[in-house]
Parts: sequence; structure tokens; C-alpha cells
Amino acid sequence: MGRSLSVRKMTADKTSARLRRQSRGRKSIFGSAERPRLVVTRSSRHILAQVIDDSRGVTLASASTMEADLRVAEGDKSERAKKVGARVAERAKAAGVETVVFDRAGNKYHGRVAALAEGAREAGLGF
Repeated sequence: MGRSLSVRKMTADKTSARLRRQSRGRKSIFGSAERPRLVVTRSSRHILAQVIDDSRGVTLASASTMEADLRVAEGDKSERAKKVGARVAERAKAAGVETVVFDRAGNKYHGRVAALAEGAREAGLGF
């Protein structure tokens, strides 16, 4: 589960700092069947959200801006991230999930990550 930073000696300082923050957060964040983990993966262009039950190692719901209808959606990246949050919340509720643990994966809770969380909360997902 933990990532070795010694293997990634050639990674940029920004990336290795995010990986250090991610490993610190993973010590306390664990998704169970009652309260799975909502993990956010962010790239420079896209954002992906998954609801994961870590006890079984199963992804219960996911959504991303790489889906066909969100790829052509209007608005900036933050607005698209909010739509991804709403969509993953709808899919999680359809899978029977009401509350989750939010895992920002070392990213700052700002901008697109915060917009995704806000969209998921507005769609009825509790965290």
C-alpha cells in the first residue's frame, strides 16, 4: 500500500512531496463496507473519482472527465470536476453507499478537488 520514495529518485520535488502527503494520509484513511473511500485522482487535464471498499479491494462506483459526455461538456475544469462529483455520488447511491471517507490523495483541498467534493455533497453523498 505504501509507496517507496527511494525508488522514485528522479521524480520532481512537487510529485515526491505529494506522494509523501499521500502516504501520511493513507495511514489513517481506510474504506470499509459501511463507509468506503472516495479517492480523487487528478492530472493536469482530467479528474477521476472512485468509491473503493478497501476491505474487499473492490471499486463500487467511478466517474471521470474522460467519459464521452463530460469530455464535451461546457465550462472550465472546476465545473467539470463538480459534475464528476455529482455523477460519482449518484452511482455510489445506486450501489447502496450513503457515506464515504474522502481521500484527496495528497492533493490540496482546493480548486478542482474541492469542487468535486462539493458536487458529491450536493448530490447527497455524506462525508
